[in-house]
Amino acid sequence: MKAYRKLGLTFVVALASAFVAVWAYSTFFNEPQIVTVPQEQNMRYASLPSAPQGEAPDLTYAAENSVHAVVHVKVTSQQEAQYYRNPFYEWFYGDRYQQQMPPKVRQGSGSGVILSSDGYIVTNNHVIDNADDIQVVLNDNRQFNAKLVGTDPTTDIALLKIEGEDFPFLRFGNSDALKLGEWVLAVGNPFELTSTVTAGIVSAKSRNIGINRADMGIESFIQTDAAVNPGNSGGALVNMNGELVGINTAIASRTGSYTGYSFAVPVSIVEKVIDDLKEYGQVQRALLGVLIRDVDAKIAEEHNIDKIEGVFISEVNKNSAAEEAGIENEDVILNIDGVSVNSTAQLQEQVSKHRPGDVIKVLIKRDNKPKQFEVTLRNMHGDTEIIKASDNNFLGAKFEGLTENEKYRLRLGHGIKITDLGKGKLKDAGLKEGFIITDVNKEEVEAVNDFKRIINKAKGGVLIEGIYPNGEPAYFVFGVN
Repeated sequence: MKAYRKLGLTFVVALASAFVAVWAYSTFFNEPQIVTVPQEQNMRYASLPSAPQGEAPDLTYAAENSVHAVVHVKVTSQQEAQYYRNPFYEWFYGDRYQQQMPPKVRQGSGSGVILSSDGYIVTNNHVIDNADDIQVVLNDNRQFNAKLVGTDPTTDIALLKIEGEDFPFLRFGNSDALKLGEWVLAVGNPFELTSTVTAGIVSAKSRNIGINRADMGIESFIQTDAAVNPGNSGGALVNMNGELVGINTAIASRTGSYTGYSFAVPVSIVEKVIDDLKEYGQVQRALLGVLIRDVDAKIAEEHNIDKIEGVFISEVNKNSAAEEAGIENEDVILNIDGVSVNSTAQLQEQVSKHRPGDVIKVLIKRDNKPKQFEVTLRNMHGDTEIIKASDNNFLGAKFEGLTENEKYRLRLGHGIKITDLGKGKLKDAGLKEGFIITDVNKEEVEAVNDFKRIINKAKGGVLIEGIYPNGEPAYFVFGVN
């Protein structure tokens, strides 16, 4: 009996010792525990700022609402025949011997967005630039020939039209109301992969990246991290409501493919451009008439500006809208119609919403004190006239501006091209269709209005200088009454 009692006591002591050992180990050595977190708890901690707590953002409605209104734009252009010289043959036949390379057919593609049930489509200007034929393929594989209504190289926007009715389309949203971190979708046709939808957030607004080489080019991009690749150009950037808030235009890349950032023209600019192209056939560009710079620490110190804000005016142009209103050099523009502008891109975006003749309120800071002005905006010719495409008829000819490709290829900074030539002084003088007028009476010609103005004030004779599309320069003289 004593032996059993001794054995029981030993067992109790051993059990107690084991308990103490486990307690000491867990207390002093702090061995981590593996805890399984329920999926619902995990989702709560990983929730996104733009979605209600406990829910991931639902982008299915926006995707379904937009994918049918985004089209595939296919373009074909005939490159002009090129001539080159062969020194070997020139040795025998002289420098007049030239060989002609056959013309090449260039094909390209991009995206577009249907804006109305009757078939108006917006895309990028660089998608259809110099195109001889434009085809549009809908999401349901219907194909249409598209007519080019008009282009605006300064914003890289173009308007197309296809014949038909009851097309699916997107409504304009409010790009000004977009917030950083807000979810957006990019819809387009990258790498010929039709109806592709990618998601991201708005990572910056009013971004100027310096890619628009057009005269007076406007850049105030929405920057996102939605994946955009070649072929997405001209496609839709939509918000979570399925509304169009931008036209995807460019990517920041060293490889030519998406590497993290994409850029879209906001609809605050697009909508005005489209309205102008529909109503007038060309964009009505309104100007303040100032040279501007962002306010930074250096400018603030040099000009004794108390706060880094607004846009600095380095020079007010003579006879401009700003000068007439009383705005001066070294003023700082704080807002336009109550909308704050803290960069040149923001200022350009706000002014680009208007037409010549519109009156805007400009709040400036002078000597560190606010002062408000009412400014009547003017066009590039210094007046408030609205210029219609029909006004491009003069002396029996029709004209159009040069594309950026034409300017680059011919190394021209300005000029207008004759697209149609009927009876009149120009035809009688020997000019032909396709001729590019660069100067008249030694004055540069930027637009048809310049041409008209110089001709109307001329007395006696007119000297026209220019170049043909093959690079051959030519000069013409005719008399005026």
